[in-house]
Amino acid sequence: MRRNAGLFVAISLLSGFGSSAMSLVAGIWILDLTGSTSLAALAGLCVYAPVLAGPWLGGLLDRAPRRPLVIAVNLMLAAALLGLLAVRGPGQTWLIFAVSCAYGASYVLIDAGETALLPSALAPAELGDVNGWRSSAQEGMKLVAPLAGAGLYAWRGGHAVVVLSAAMPVLVATLYALLRLNRTPTDRRTERGGGPRTGLVVLFGQRATRLPVALAAVSIAMSGFATAGIYAIVVTELRLPTTFLGVLASAQGAGSILGGLIVGRLITARGPVAVGVAGTVLFAIGCLARCLPWWPATVVGAVVAGVGLPWTLVAAVTAVQTHTPSALLGRVSATANTAMFGPLVVAIPLGSAAVHLGARPPLMAAAAICLTAVVVATFRRRSTPYDETPTALSPRRTAGTGPASR
Repeated sequence: MRRNAGLFVAISLLSGFGSSAMSLVAGIWILDLTGSTSLAALAGLCVYAPVLAGPWLGGLLDRAPRRPLVIAVNLMLAAALLGLLAVRGPGQTWLIFAVSCAYGASYVLIDAGETALLPSALAPAELGDVNGWRSSAQEGMKLVAPLAGAGLYAWRGGHAVVVLSAAMPVLVATLYALLRLNRTPTDRRTERGGGPRTGLVVLFGQRATRLPVALAAVSIAMSGFATAGIYAIVVTELRLPTTFLGVLASAQGAGSILGGLIVGRLITARGPVAVGVAGTVLFAIGCLARCLPWWPATVVGAVVAGVGLPWTLVAAVTAVQTHTPSALLGRVSATANTAMFGPLVVAIPLGSAAVHLGARPPLMAAAAICLTAVVVATFRRRSTPYDETPTALSPRRTAGTGPASR
């Protein structure tokens, strides 16, 4: 099991490095080719947009062998990235957008596939720890990879970054092939039909997954909603140079690494719902701290928010892995990703509009919404009997599963 845990962490390191480096360089490359900041920003939207198709893409993982499919998707991603070697001028900018969309679609499948593979490779008690380590690895790469990608781009150009980024999914595919999938889930006979609606019913039909995923969705959405407010706090309220945003990003990244290292033990001790509540509260406190007119408080707020966000995400992912029938893990995981990250598509532009009311209102609104979600989740948790929650080892019948639906 420790061998598999090490492989999953290495996979997160490599995939996090490749995606973080390429996502930054794609925007810079488009900006250099076209001179348009709006077009450069669209590259990021292309990466996030495919998450909205998660319930449909996730169904592929339940209809095909998961490990071969994830390996194949990684190899196709490498091939798609190499297509960017054909970019020579503004006329090939469309290729960068196309590959960005392919990147987004592939990572919907890869993230959901990895979530579905973990229970087959690890004991249930190890899931929280390994999910936390993976989160720390990915956050660590967000600190290192953009600098490395930008430096390589400045030195050798976009094609050098393409070759480096294309090598990452090839290495990841190799590591997937080395996994030992020894565990055979007892609910493998669950019917795989039912379409996207099945993922929604399983995900939101039980408290054990519904509450952690909802808390993660609110926290992640509010992190996007508050982004413009944070920029305004730094530039207009504190009158600091824009480079201070890099300090805040590093502070939040450091908090995320720390949060990821300890979240597994907390989940084992307190359960995913309690950890999701705690993470949402910490993120709200981080938002309020960044409203204070003192730059050290802003840095501390970034660290606290950085701890809270991965707690909500890891709690939600672990809940999905441990309370979903194995045969449905692909589509339920992808549906959970859509529920958690899809709202960003709306939250980011809403936050950009809200900042016209001032720098602090978006942050205060984000904190208020998070705390409201915590109150609702706590009330639901106390009013709903725990024993109605199915687990992966004793699945309940839901729409599209079991003999009754045939």
